[in-house]
Amino acid sequence: MALRNIVLENEELIRKISRPVDEITPRILTLLDDMADTMYFENRGIGIAAPQVGVLRRIFVVDVGDEHGKLEFINPEITRREGTQVFCEGCLSVPGKNADVERPAEITIKALDRNGNEFTLDADGLLAVCICHEYDHLDGILFIDKAIDGVIYEGAQS
Repeated sequence: MALRNIVLENEELIRKISRPVDEITPRILTLLDDMADTMYFENRGIGIAAPQVGVLRRIFVVDVGDEHGKLEFINPEITRREGTQVFCEGCLSVPGKNADVERPAEITIKALDRNGNEFTLDADGLLAVCICHEYDHLDGILFIDKAIDGVIYEGAQS
């Protein structure tokens, strides 16, 4: 188990666009494991993207506590977005702030798993929100950029 430091909103790296993963190496597998450890044990989050731990690669991990358990996404691509829903979001990289954000109600995403196998997942509700939130990190976008009416709640728990 290895915990990584979280890159915060005021750090330049969090706003950069991540590069695709060309090959799934032992280093990528270690990154996936470290990201999950950091998400679960240090911060009790439900999602984490590689840029949040200082690695500009198109990778994220989510676990919203549903039947899917931990999901790992390498080189993800959201291929379908339908409807809208609003959730109050927080972020490990933006501690102490929350905001209502409008996201798709349903999505389809395709990605590679840790074994290099392509998979497709349909998601709705909190899982869709979490996936979209982490996907945005890969393009240097934070939830506060999408806050409804620009309203950000300070001092809230993330």
